[in-house]
Amino acid sequence: MTNLQGRYEVDQREAVDDGWQPAAEEDGEPKGLRTQVFEERAKSILTRNASPDIPFSVSLNPYRGCEHGCIYCFARPTHSYLGLSPGLDFESRIYAKINAPELLERELSKKSYVPEPIALGVATDAWQPAERDLRLTRRVIEVLSERNQPFAAITKSSLIERDIDLLAPMAARGQFMAAITITTLDADIARTLEPRAATPSRRLRAIRTLSEAGIPVGVSIAPVIPFVTEPDMERVLEACAEAGASNASYIVLRLPWEVAPLFKDWLAAHFPDRAERVMSRVRDMRGGKDYDSSFSTRMKGEGLWADMLKQRFHKAVRRLGLNGRERGILDMSHFRRGEPSRERGPSHDNPQLRLF
Repeated sequence: MTNLQGRYEVDQREAVDDGWQPAAEEDGEPKGLRTQVFEERAKSILTRNASPDIPFSVSLNPYRGCEHGCIYCFARPTHSYLGLSPGLDFESRIYAKINAPELLERELSKKSYVPEPIALGVATDAWQPAERDLRLTRRVIEVLSERNQPFAAITKSSLIERDIDLLAPMAARGQFMAAITITTLDADIARTLEPRAATPSRRLRAIRTLSEAGIPVGVSIAPVIPFVTEPDMERVLEACAEAGASNASYIVLRLPWEVAPLFKDWLAAHFPDRAERVMSRVRDMRGGKDYDSSFSTRMKGEGLWADMLKQRFHKAVRRLGLNGRERGILDMSHFRRGEPSRERGPSHDNPQLRLF
């Protein structure tokens, strides 16, 4: 991993050994690289989008940057807006929105707020390592629970189990569902691909734990990387179904902006024998480019190979009985505006959030 320069930086950087910085490791990372967490007072906390290929319109992310260090993370380029690198800075310089719970409470209290499901942690993981001490996500969930505000969450972290005492009652009221991202069952690949996320086996255990607590939980196979994680897709689905997952989804590898060179470096370092083959297949599904941001194709790709992948996925899902019933229904009818014990907001008839 390198500290690739962000696309908005004006000054050029050149690595120089001036005797102050520790010598580099063989893999290019400085010895003793430590995560720094910075407190940030956000001006707003709910993000709205109108993208036709995203099944939610409101999201909440308590953190910017993510210590999990997943090389393929589509959110890496957002650190460029801060004048930081989408490389090591993204995973070692984390910004915690310390006023997130207060902002959320204020937003939900507005008379103009129209209740609809919220997607939690879709850009950066809401249960990443910094959450163990900061407990920002837990405080956000407390607000959501008090207001009966339905939400869905996606994570790679087993830390979600800590909050089952809040999540299970909400799930029982039809106000919460979860998804666990599992890219591969191969621990060796996962160790380099997602170096500080929970192991695949630990994530399977989290699916089982959530399911046994009565929480609807699915698996997100994201991203599907040709010739690296793609051969594992059916095995992932089988293991998740056995663990108690009720639904599944997948997303083909996305390489926007600075993610492309970072991923290519990783590929050359860990899979030099198939690097060209992988990128050739990626381009086959992206109209000949490393990435195509078109709403109609950016999640699943296009062409022969994308169609074959889609067929494999749906065949496995049918065989395993996943996605067999209406999913993604969250009950908005008990939303509480203002003080939890006082004014109630308008009722809504079970809006659907097909997040996963």
